[in-house]
Amino acid sequence: MSGLDQRDREQKRILLAVLILNALLFIGLGIGGWLADSSALLANALDNASDSVVYLISFLAVGKPGRWKRGAARTSGVILLIFAAGVLLDVARRWWLGAEPLGWTMMALALVAAVVNLICLVLLRRISSEDVNIEAAETFSLNDFASNGGILVAGGLVMALGQAWPDLIVGAIVAGIAVKGGLEILRSAKADSDEEKGRA
Repeated sequence: MSGLDQRDREQKRILLAVLILNALLFIGLGIGGWLADSSALLANALDNASDSVVYLISFLAVGKPGRWKRGAARTSGVILLIFAAGVLLDVARRWWLGAEPLGWTMMALALVAAVVNLICLVLLRRISSEDVNIEAAETFSLNDFASNGGILVAGGLVMALGQAWPDLIVGAIVAGIAVKGGLEILRSAKADSDEEKGRA
């Protein structure tokens, strides 16, 4: 991390910690979602996988020029949109072929993921920066936290009703949140670029 000031080094440390936590969530939610036959958990796992890639991009962008950072943010936004499309396809497949999600597994893993995402959000809030990549990172953690709440509710409904549709609906909602987040990041990167051109 030579050549970086103290703030940049702190950003890198926090982003690396958040990257590792999200990678672990991807593995845990992915295995749990597969075993529980849950579209919502698998959607959340894929979300954490895309977040891990985005945090890696943000990590590499620290200390780089504004143009490089905006390119990294745009890449992050596109990754989120691709992830959302994949989740919607999986929801459609499960709706067509049928699924039998395990509500208690969904609820347990959603609680664990919520705690981890809250830790990530607290860590990211320590970074004092208007960097578009840091803003993107905060957007991801907020999205994930909201998704965990949805999975918790869906797990309860699956247990109470004995039906799969709450899981599928939440899987689709998670995808919708990802679309919203991806578009916000792309708009933020464009606004940052326009602002810099206005100063030139």
